[in-house]
Amino acid sequence: MDAQPLMRLGLALAIGLLVGLERGFNERRRADGARVAGLRTFAIIGLLGGAWGQLAGPYGGPVLVGAFFSLSLLLAIAYRASAEKRGQFGLTTEIAALATFAFGALAARGFEKEAAAGAVVMTALLGFKPVLHGWLDRLGRPELEAALKFLILSVAVLPNLPDQGYGPYEALNPYSIWWMIVFIAGISFAGYASVKLLGEKAGIAATSLLGGLISSTAVTLSMARLDKRQPASLRLHAAGIVLASTVMFPRLIVEVSAVNASLLRLVAAPLGVAGAVGLLGAWLLLRGADAKAPADSPVFRNPLELGPALFFGGLLAAVGLASAALSARFGSSGVYATALTAGLMDVDAVTLTLGRQAKNGLDPAVAANGILLAAAVNTVAKTVLAAVVARPRLGLAAAAVLSCSLVTGAAALALAR
Repeated sequence: MDAQPLMRLGLALAIGLLVGLERGFNERRRADGARVAGLRTFAIIGLLGGAWGQLAGPYGGPVLVGAFFSLSLLLAIAYRASAEKRGQFGLTTEIAALATFAFGALAARGFEKEAAAGAVVMTALLGFKPVLHGWLDRLGRPELEAALKFLILSVAVLPNLPDQGYGPYEALNPYSIWWMIVFIAGISFAGYASVKLLGEKAGIAATSLLGGLISSTAVTLSMARLDKRQPASLRLHAAGIVLASTVMFPRLIVEVSAVNASLLRLVAAPLGVAGAVGLLGAWLLLRGADAKAPADSPVFRNPLELGPALFFGGLLAAVGLASAALSARFGSSGVYATALTAGLMDVDAVTLTLGRQAKNGLDPAVAANGILLAAAVNTVAKTVLAAVVARPRLGLAAAAVLSCSLVTGAAALALAR
């Protein structure tokens, strides 16, 4: 006897039980008969989907389609009666029931992994309703509108941009520039959304770490201003600056992986070691410090707004042109000069530009050295900024840790080569 059909039916039943468990728990306080569907009903719906899925083999797909529409009609009738009785309107349970039937049928038709994964994701979405609604409340309408505008431009514009070089040295590639804008904006928005979602629950450590994905400069300025008002919390503010600066190192590894993975062998060791030492130093600073939420968190601009995105695109174009022109005239020295100058403002533009140019003829070692130089310059600039805006002691405290981070990174670079 072939046990596979029985196993598939068992999976269909398990899917129904899983979804029914969540729905039953969510509506457990309602009286019997007041629920459209509970644990047993969902289990039966999953099993029903599995049975009709198997019948579709010998009798054809229309049998399964007919069963699906019959269930839809039955659920519509039940929904109308329930809505009229309770005066509440919501289709979540009914849609979940139809999806459970579909997943059960998928399992019966041999798509076990897809059915199980879909059922788990759907159950998670159902169970996380309060969390998801809370996220929507925290992010707000401006973030949603900015994200939608940016997605429209990216989806509509990016595929239609020419993927070739223009201008002097053919250094301007519209497709590559916009792709890199989308990539960096996506990383930055992940940090921005995390900070917004955590809200007041996040302390300085979490805010600085996540804020470093958006703008380590903004975090540094915020910590410097806080230090003026709360001089007794110097260790805490220095740790915030170190965390915001340190998150740059793993971020650069991700960026290099995206634009030119072959450079990883040249930059992964120094960046990884520098990041690990920075995190260790931040932890030592935080020991014994009061890591509660700051009086005022750093203010970040939404990275999906068109203004910051277009500014970053202009910076990418400028760095690309300068790097190509100076490299042609002065060789590797021109690349390092570009990295040194641009790294003071934005290390991401240098990383993405040199990573892409290493694919088009630039010596990979020169590109890697330029990326590491920009990272080092940007790190030093943060400590100087903190010392100027706040107190020299804050800059020195952050510099002590970040200097160790840079020195050990340089040592890892020497050993790796």
